[in-house]
Amino acid sequence: MSTLEALVAHEFAALAEALAPLGPEGWAADSLCAGWSVAHVVAHLTMAARYPADRFAAELAADGYDFARTSDRLAETGASLPPADLLADLRSDTMASFAQPGGGMAGSLTHVVIHGLDVTVPLGLGRVCADEAARTVLHQLVGAGDRTVFGVDTAGRALRATDLDWAHGHGEPVAGSAADVILALSGRRGSVLAR
Repeated sequence: MSTLEALVAHEFAALAEALAPLGPEGWAADSLCAGWSVAHVVAHLTMAARYPADRFAAELAADGYDFARTSDRLAETGASLPPADLLADLRSDTMASFAQPGGGMAGSLTHVVIHGLDVTVPLGLGRVCADEAARTVLHQLVGAGDRTVFGVDTAGRALRATDLDWAHGHGEPVAGSAADVILALSGRRGSVLAR
């Protein structure tokens, strides 16, 4: 098992552990993804556990290959599942070894860490991902050029995580917790990077 695969498996398990005590109000709570509850985000995050590649391809074709539309529709469907089923999907071998199409295990790690924060932060649980996973995702988010893959401008910024050993760039000092920096770099929260 590669280091990235081990991190992905650990992060899915850690997220399941953090969410296991939630009652119905927790699953229905708003996430940081506009219009999605915690259940929607977890359903989206675990689509691969319920939709093997051929079935997902058929779902995508039914929506005219509009990934956003398919994603929204399947998240809505999945959000109605019992929480025990969503937790089982988070803990599944499928998710522990799932490599994102086009992004591989690195993409899967970024996916689980960011969406994990999308639910744990508004629930008041904070960052549940391991320092190594957070650091790896931070490196991936600032890997190329002056914009993240989410279009966030990092030019002229000296970014620093205050709760783990990670820094990037030169210029205006910008510091925050690893969770805050990840969310800002992924376009979820602009406050840390607001000019």
